[in-house]
Amino acid sequence: MTTILLILFLLITFFGLLFLLFFYSKRNKILAKTTISPTYVPFLKEQEFNPDKSTDNWDLHKHRLNKFRRSQYKGLTFFISSENRIYYLSEEGDKVYC
Repeated sequence: MTTILLILFLLITFFGLLFLLFFYSKRNKILAKTTISPTYVPFLKEQEFNPDKSTDNWDLHKHRLNKFRRSQYKGLTFFISSENRIYYLSEEGDKVYC
């Protein structure tokens, strides 16, 4: 009688462990699919190498002006003239030097 109870106890323990392992592996698969992505660094790189995208970052704006001789800052495109002066175009098309 005691051997039957011992075997029954071992079987219940074995199936209980299998049950827990099954749900643990399922949980890990679900968590692996729903990972939180890090901050979007390619967007910053895209902004750095595209002077036609507007930015609010003053340092990035100055870097793009030096590299491409034009940059869009807060919706307004600035240029560097041949005399190395910074200007933007007004609505009438006139150069407004800064």
